[in-house]
Amino acid sequence: MEEIKQLIGKELQDFEGKFADAVKSDVPLLDRIMHYIVKRKGKQIRPMFVILSARMFSAEINESTYRAAALVEVLHTATLVHDDVVDDSLERRGFFSVNALWKNKIAVLVGDYLLTKGLLLSLNNNDYKALQILSNAVREMSEGELLQMEKTRKLDIKEEVYFDIIQRKTASLLASACAAGAWSTSASEEITQKMRLFGQKVGIAFQIKDDLFDYGSANIGKPTGIDIREKKMTLPLIYTLQHGSAEQRRHIINIVKNHNKEKDKVNEVISMVNESGGIDYARQKMLQYRDDALAILHEFPENNIRAGLETLVRFTTDRKF
Repeated sequence: MEEIKQLIGKELQDFEGKFADAVKSDVPLLDRIMHYIVKRKGKQIRPMFVILSARMFSAEINESTYRAAALVEVLHTATLVHDDVVDDSLERRGFFSVNALWKNKIAVLVGDYLLTKGLLLSLNNNDYKALQILSNAVREMSEGELLQMEKTRKLDIKEEVYFDIIQRKTASLLASACAAGAWSTSASEEITQKMRLFGQKVGIAFQIKDDLFDYGSANIGKPTGIDIREKKMTLPLIYTLQHGSAEQRRHIINIVKNHNKEKDKVNEVISMVNESGGIDYARQKMLQYRDDALAILHEFPENNIRAGLETLVRFTTDRKF
């Protein structure tokens, strides 16, 4: 990540100021909450993808690139605020979530405020293409979340449905980040679509990596079992259910449905997933999507920006957190 920050450090610094300005409000309560959110920002991977995707096709980025990066981050932040309300989560990135500090009603309105600020940022500057790209992502994210909720009730997710869910829920925003960044400097439909596909592949690999964190290994760290407790059907678990005996399937589903708060039962599922080869299978799939993304990237000329993007792609699958 340090290598990437050296490569686009100035752009990231400029972006931070522009993002803070983009979410300012003249309502004191809102401004206080926005300040809290800005100060506790995450790794900013999506804005990095926007900026690097733009720099691939121009020596310098422009104001529409910064607005695209701000729009991506605003929309991402809005979905996180809403997700914390839906999941009744009191923590985000090691800090109190917005709903923990200001309650659900205010958190929902804050998420709505961020969505409208993002839309107006694009509309007021005639960034219609970026708005179209990112609006499609928000639609897909909502569809993916609802599809996951529907399937979680029955615990009957097949692998193809899982990939449909994560393509919508996670990969769509990263795909749109790369597409919007590329469009801001290339104005080429062909390049934009190619970068969208690149981002989609990276986004799917990113989500599978998150799945793997729940089970742990020498490379990943201690297993958490959080996804099992929340009845989330991740790729390692789906593989285990599809390849286990009928008795094994019934046993696992019974634990996930009825004993998901019992630590020893959750650890039993984690052990079964490890023994079934579910971890290795998911890791192979993750690396396949990563390599597919890199193959698309390597269709473009080699330079330091392409190398920076490759480093960022590898970070998404090699990260420890």
